[in-house]
Amino acid sequence: MQGETAPTDTPSPEPTPVEQAWNLAEDAPEESSVAAAEGIKEAVSGGNETVGSVVDGLDALAFSMGDIRISVFDVLIVAVIVMGVLFGAWLISKLARRGVRRFTKFDDTQQLLAEKILTIIVWAAAFFLGIDLLGIDLTALAVFSGAFGLAIGFGLQKTFGNLIAGIILLMDKSIKPGDVIAVTDMAGNESFGQIRKIGVRAVSVTTRDQREYLIPNENLMINQVENWSYSSKNVRMQVPVGVSYEADMKLAEELMLEAAKSCERVLKAPPPTVWMSEYGDNSVNFMIHCWIKDPEDGVGNVRSAVLKKLWWLFKDNGIEIPFPQRDLHIRSSDQLDRLLEIMARERVTKE
Repeated sequence: MQGETAPTDTPSPEPTPVEQAWNLAEDAPEESSVAAAEGIKEAVSGGNETVGSVVDGLDALAFSMGDIRISVFDVLIVAVIVMGVLFGAWLISKLARRGVRRFTKFDDTQQLLAEKILTIIVWAAAFFLGIDLLGIDLTALAVFSGAFGLAIGFGLQKTFGNLIAGIILLMDKSIKPGDVIAVTDMAGNESFGQIRKIGVRAVSVTTRDQREYLIPNENLMINQVENWSYSSKNVRMQVPVGVSYEADMKLAEELMLEAAKSCERVLKAPPPTVWMSEYGDNSVNFMIHCWIKDPEDGVGNVRSAVLKKLWWLFKDNGIEIPFPQRDLHIRSSDQLDRLLEIMARERVTKE
């Protein structure tokens, strides 16, 4: 028909450059906060309006660092969770140790080993529970895990080494609480002490003069240790004695045995013995060998008791304890002769 035109599509208006830029822009990242705090905030706000308003007020006091937003409420929730987890782990480990001591038939060493293993398990579980409650994603630390693990490995190498060494010592029972071992101080003087405690890092050894040595567990495992009560608490001790060459040796030996047997801490079996050790410069030297079963109560006091008793026995029976003697020989000389003459003249003059 005349006057009719073919319909044409109405062209849509092209987007302005401002709209294109707006469409291409990325959405602004939302600020993240502590996951546990968000969950608790929603639960509390929905339950009570008054409490919800207080929570909102605490949550409003916040500061942002990049994509992370931390509020006062977040800090309080984290503190409560950390304190709760630490207190729960401490309480559970304490109850576990008490249960091991009360409801098991382990000896002291096995009890200590079980307590240490249970303590490690409880604190490891508490750590992962705290991580889960706080909503911390450990995969976010994957970038730093290598460097962080390397730093921890170098920093805590000795700590973990001593921890494992302490567990091994308790497992093979080579060192256990109550044992008496030889201890050498910084000056090289050797003394003995009793093991009081095997800790995570070190073994506590107390000597007779109440000095407490803290020896790393690793040192006791890799170094030579003199353990007086490893397989048995019986310890043989020596008491040196010297008598005169003019003394009755048979009687002197009998008196030494009598002095050793008179000490209460000396065992009757095996019985004390007396050996002649050498011919000394001034005396005939003997060695009294006697056995005790309680070295933790001291060794020097037993030696002192035996020597005191022997002193009076020797006095009563006429056995002489010699002292060092020296013969002095003076060679003659002209100056010595003149000196003697002068001394003789002065004596005559005075008379």
